[in-house]
Amino acid sequence: MASLLASRRRRPFVPADGRLMIVAADHPARGALSARGRADAMASRPELLERLVTALGRPGVDGVLATSEILEDLLLLGALEGKVVVSSMNRGGLAGSVFEMDDRMTGYDVRGTVEAGFDAAKMLTRIDLDDPATVATLETCARAVTDLNRARLVAMVEPFMSSRVNGKVVNDLSPEAVIKSVHIAQGLGAASAYTWLKLPVIDEMARVMEATTLPTLLLGGDPTVSPEETYASWKAALELPSVRGLIVGRALLYPADGDVAAAVDTAVSLVRPTAVAAA
Repeated sequence: MASLLASRRRRPFVPADGRLMIVAADHPARGALSARGRADAMASRPELLERLVTALGRPGVDGVLATSEILEDLLLLGALEGKVVVSSMNRGGLAGSVFEMDDRMTGYDVRGTVEAGFDAAKMLTRIDLDDPATVATLETCARAVTDLNRARLVAMVEPFMSSRVNGKVVNDLSPEAVIKSVHIAQGLGAASAYTWLKLPVIDEMARVMEATTLPTLLLGGDPTVSPEETYASWKAALELPSVRGLIVGRALLYPADGDVAAAVDTAVSLVRPTAVAAA
């Protein structure tokens, strides 16, 4: 594995056009296997890998976000050649567990990301003002942000204001809550030169993006509306300052019609409309 990592063809994190299209696949390691109403949609690893290989092979797709076992499978399949790779760090807050808010670093660490020759590391940063464990998550993420900045690797922070509603962790997607999470997240660590944000597409995105000057990628989540509505919301948000592209998983890997290639091509056309029109 080490020899394959060392010989892997790499590329700059940000391409010449300054835009990024990343496919995300780190959900299973947190026990989150559902997509579009199917509780076990991501349960089959061969199927997930097949969908990922299809997505990564589409023109305009820059790379992938995943945990080690997925990235190593993709490496063996040759799918990481010339791609940006983002390692996933904290997967300890298992979906539905009593300790879900304890987002411990159970995936990649900074050293592992550096040694693998990857380009960035992503951390989920859920903030529950009623949960004393949140401060431990903030401290751990801050340390990772500092170490990644010192290593000159991108620290990708995904913040949410979260709380338990009837025993279930719910992310507050109101503009006010997302803005508050942005301010907390961008202050983590002893440096921010290599810090990026990963934010949901919500109402009043123009107002949300006024909260930061950090480069930002938009996450797709698990859509509950029609593909047309989803794409329209992405398109509008992609036109905002600081927004550099998309980092989307289930919405593209498990589209409603099952056509992964078509879903990915649509997303690429939103990130890079000029390039697609020229082609």
